[in-house]
Amino acid sequence: MNRRLVRAIVGLVILGAGSARGLAHHSAAMFDEKKTITVEGEVKEFQLTNPHSWLLVDVKEKDGKVTTWGFEAEGPSTLARAGIRPSDLRPGTRLKITGNPMKDGTHAAIWVNAVRADGKTFNPRAGFAVR
Repeated sequence: MNRRLVRAIVGLVILGAGSARGLAHHSAAMFDEKKTITVEGEVKEFQLTNPHSWLLVDVKEKDGKVTTWGFEAEGPSTLARAGIRPSDLRPGTRLKITGNPMKDGTHAAIWVNAVRADGKTFNPRAGFAVR
């Protein structure tokens, strides 16, 4: 499931790169910033990469099926300034995460906020450099 999700996201990014909005650096055109979704699940993988990181979360649906959601965040340096470390979100970590979902309904979103089961909060936008 993880590879299919990543391939779908990469495909969407490539398709978006041909449009004027897709060429804009850090374009969020594929996400609906007017909507938010919140899911609860377990961290599957934290991909700390440039220019954007991804937090993959396995969410158990009502029917028992597990769906992997991908949450896009900033790169490693911005996440570090926000106090977010890979050791904070190891595979199996339970959390509730909120984001702005993709417009096409793909199980992915921009990571807005996450709260671990122990109550610790993670806001990736808190690491933006102030000018």
